[in-house]
Amino acid sequence: MTPLRVAFRADASIEIGTGHVMRCLTLAYNLREQGADCSFICRSHPGHLLSLIRKHGFEAHSLPVVAIHSSATDQERFPYADWLGADWVEDADQTLAVLGPVQVDWLIADHYAIDERWEKRVRNSTSKLLVLDDLANRPHDCDLLLDQTLGRSSADYNDYVPSRCVVLAGPEYALLRPDFASLRAVSLERRASPRLGHLLITMGGVDKANATSRVLASLASCALPVDCRITVVMGAQAPWIREVRERADDLPWPTDVRVDVRDMAHLMTNSDLMIGAAGSTTWESSCLGLPSIVIAVAENQQLIARALAHAGAARSSTVSTVTDDINWFLKPTASTPFKLAEFGDAAAKVTRGRGASLVGQMLFAESKL
Repeated sequence: MTPLRVAFRADASIEIGTGHVMRCLTLAYNLREQGADCSFICRSHPGHLLSLIRKHGFEAHSLPVVAIHSSATDQERFPYADWLGADWVEDADQTLAVLGPVQVDWLIADHYAIDERWEKRVRNSTSKLLVLDDLANRPHDCDLLLDQTLGRSSADYNDYVPSRCVVLAGPEYALLRPDFASLRAVSLERRASPRLGHLLITMGGVDKANATSRVLASLASCALPVDCRITVVMGAQAPWIREVRERADDLPWPTDVRVDVRDMAHLMTNSDLMIGAAGSTTWESSCLGLPSIVIAVAENQQLIARALAHAGAARSSTVSTVTDDINWFLKPTASTPFKLAEFGDAAAKVTRGRGASLVGQMLFAESKL
């Protein structure tokens, strides 16, 4: 039997971050376990993850970065156009060249700079097309669309996808590695008697704006318990690792800076409060019922931060106000366990962490139709 052939078009960079590629990798792991043959097509931006993709056993095709000059009109309509690193026509044609003459079963596009123009151009190279999106701001020509944003509904895409398209909306479809779901029960049980003994800080795989250093600087005026310990997680592509380590050394609490963590589920399970960027990490912490203070470090994270706060699943903050929000959990100290429990319970209701399995099953089922 011929294995399901799946190709991913996604990028990582200092500007884009790592989230798009990482969630595609999660889906690729699930599909490979079911027998699919998965490959990646990525442009070699500064901060790309091509080596990481190959390290995990997937074929990864590199596209060169070229200078592009989008018109003002195009930038207004497609504000992320320059993230593609090429003109959209050139990108589509290069993707077609990599795919070759034989159709893949699924082409999966996860890129803010890709829309229906690109998708229609590559249509003949794939039996079906899945789009991963968070913005609901542009038209798509696809068979399946996934938006894992809390509060998102399929109706948000009524004007952007064809009638045949199936829209999977909400964090129940969030693409998390299976270790999060497998540790969910252990993590929730651990929070039966909450206390703030371990603070986790994770501001994204790249953290281009160096929010991590600013958060660490703000901790100096916080009333964290004397016996508290801090773990900071960063990606290997983050440009501010040295400064973050220096900041960490100045703190009065034991602070461990870890790069390219591979056991994030265990780390979150053993943490009591997280300060994190309002990106895909929020679905991981929610699955494990980890109370959090979320900071929108990019415009597209604003909706996630607001939705989590509205659901009582996190406290929305900014780099400039994070000190006040940490102290809110601590003062009066007697209410800290109640606050941690309240936020943890609400977070656990956001997602059970089974999204990759649900989406993977759907891709195999749809490919047989």
